[in-house]
Amino acid sequence: MRRIKGRFYKTAAAILFLCALLPLTAAAAEAEEKPITLKTMGSLFFGGTLLKLENGETFHGDHGYAQFYIPQNARRYPLIMWHGMGQSGRSWESTPDGREGFQAIFTRRDWPVYIIDQPRRGRAGYTRALPDDPGKVTTTARESGVWNAFRNGEWVPPNAPRMYPNVQFPRNAAAIEQFFRQQSPNTGEEPMTNEYRALLGRTMAELLKLTGPSILITHSNSGQYGWFTAMAAPELVKAIVAYEPGAFTFPEGERPADIPGKAENVDYHMAPRMVPLAEFEKLTRMPIIVIYGDNISKEPSDIFNVDVWRIASTRARQFVDAVNRHGGDATLVLLPELGIHGNTHAPFADLNNLEIAAHLENWLHSKKLDGRDRPHTGPAPKKLEGITIPLQEQ
Repeated sequence: MRRIKGRFYKTAAAILFLCALLPLTAAAAEAEEKPITLKTMGSLFFGGTLLKLENGETFHGDHGYAQFYIPQNARRYPLIMWHGMGQSGRSWESTPDGREGFQAIFTRRDWPVYIIDQPRRGRAGYTRALPDDPGKVTTTARESGVWNAFRNGEWVPPNAPRMYPNVQFPRNAAAIEQFFRQQSPNTGEEPMTNEYRALLGRTMAELLKLTGPSILITHSNSGQYGWFTAMAAPELVKAIVAYEPGAFTFPEGERPADIPGKAENVDYHMAPRMVPLAEFEKLTRMPIIVIYGDNISKEPSDIFNVDVWRIASTRARQFVDAVNRHGGDATLVLLPELGIHGNTHAPFADLNNLEIAAHLENWLHSKKLDGRDRPHTGPAPKKLEGITIPLQEQ
């Protein structure tokens, strides 16, 4: 009887929550015709290293790049959008079939938006590090791997690719061509180590010093970097929105139960990232939402990028439970359980991305993060002591 009662109250609470947010969703839909009015826009580099070479030269590299859009009537907290593996900031700009991406959707709704290219990728590609072997990472080594990773369907050459019957990816040749052309290689290695994750977390913290408190939105492989960013600057990360993260952090001494994989090397790539408890507990200081789409296999598969999302979505439950067990506020959302079907690995770029945007905005509203009391005006000027190259006196 107690279980039935608990289920009833949970259901009733969910219905009340959705009803309360219906006016917000309707207002957002009406706003899609509103022109985008900007106070300012621009771009900047953040973080990075400086090498002083023996021959007197310098090398400024391994920084991140951000482009920003600040609406005329901006909300308080900006959204910082971080791309996934083999991608760049292009992921957030436009959809493969040419519709508006989250860049325009949220700017139109008065959210300040920052879209980044992570170090050694895209417009932040300047590095002296040797590039990865192009065939090393299963997800980016072959276009069939990318197709499977994004769950547009399944492709096992020499068989022809297929699309899932209910998929929200546009079914036309031009969109598929654009999808493949948006892939971006690493210009330097991207090691699978906590040291490198912490480095990217500290690099992103340098951007947060310029933006002030912000909401971090990650996708796929950048999910793991989002956890390290929050641990590097917990006072500046107001919330984490993680679309289909591939890896999760757990406190040392609390390693989660294994989720055996079937595909070759999948266990290595999907291993939990263990950190000291004091670091992990920093993730309890901001609300976190983890979101997965549709067509995730429930059975082990020998196709690497099919097995990946089965394991990742299961590991996500372990992560959410761990955060909440330590007093945090983490939520796992599986979109089909909300009646939202057919979404790929990139729900924000799918045919229903307005619905996905409304879902996100509703959650931000529920966490009281959509205020306008102190409008964001753009990045603060960067301050450096001294000049980074050895200028001679005139």
